[in-house]
Amino acid sequence: MSVFFLVLLLALLFHNGKAKVESQGCNSPDVERMVEEALQQINQDRTDGYILTLNRLYDLSNPSNQEKTGSVYNLTIDVLETKCHSISRKPWKQCDVRGLGDIPVYGECQVSVQVDAKVRLESYSCALREATAVVHVCPDCPTADNLNEPVIKETAKLALQKFNKESHLVNYFTLENITKASLQWVVGPSYFVEFTVLETECSKETDFSELTHCPPMNCQFAHRGFCTGSHMTHEEAFKNMNPVGKDASSFQKAESVEVKCEIYEPQAATVEEQAHAKAVSGHPEQHHHNHTHLHHHEHVHSVMQASDITVSNPKGLLGRVVFEPATPRSAPTASSCPGARRHNLGLRSPLL
Repeated sequence: MSVFFLVLLLALLFHNGKAKVESQGCNSPDVERMVEEALQQINQDRTDGYILTLNRLYDLSNPSNQEKTGSVYNLTIDVLETKCHSISRKPWKQCDVRGLGDIPVYGECQVSVQVDAKVRLESYSCALREATAVVHVCPDCPTADNLNEPVIKETAKLALQKFNKESHLVNYFTLENITKASLQWVVGPSYFVEFTVLETECSKETDFSELTHCPPMNCQFAHRGFCTGSHMTHEEAFKNMNPVGKDASSFQKAESVEVKCEIYEPQAATVEEQAHAKAVSGHPEQHHHNHTHLHHHEHVHSVMQASDITVSNPKGLLGRVVFEPATPRSAPTASSCPGARRHNLGLRSPLL
């Protein structure tokens, strides 16, 4: 086969694939795979916030300025917030969507991808907002609360104290960021918090009086985690302790504190495990690290060449995610768009 006919065949295949994508629009399986991969790369790029899941593809276009190495597509993707924090690095398909009782968040992402042999995320911009329609459907569901309220900070503090006391980890953890908070009236005011934690340099053998001076572990082997906590009081006790409103001091008589945390292995530790697996005997030089790991192995290993250990590129370089009110958007231009919604959370609001 001549070079001319080979180039012609490849051009026809590329053109037919492009025509297939454009003709089927939001219902194309090829487009669906492209959107799912783009969303996975968006979540991998983010450094904070919660992992986003796909609700539907709202629109797509194929600009005329084609790259030599492939086609460029602009996508408008409707997304929902999940219960997984971005530090978990979980695939979005493994994360549960926030339901009516979890302060659901929705929004849309404007995404640019380049497609040749694989999908490459070029840029993205996502605008998110809380689903206020929830209060009409579920008036008894928890409502969002101010993260800066003293009672919220105290709830997170009590939850973290409970975690540090009950966990079997070697070091104490300190509060990093409170990421979400809500209030619900049950038999009294119940407060719910979500927060991230960071490993400190203080071991569990440290005296309790010295914990306020525990510095966070400042190295690539420090563990981070994501926690959910709650505190509930009975109405009469709340009135007696707190007659005028929210006051963190009333929480010193905590009646019911619950906490659940997931602690994640740092990427550097995962890379080191791979280095251990590749290490060969006979290296005379050894070195020690004074870091605490959740995995069980002696922290002594043979020196590896720098090229043998790879760490992913810095995150947060390709786009942004912001919270802002919904704005009117134009009707889809592609055929068969928008696609079908995967979730509606039991809401009839067209916003979702």
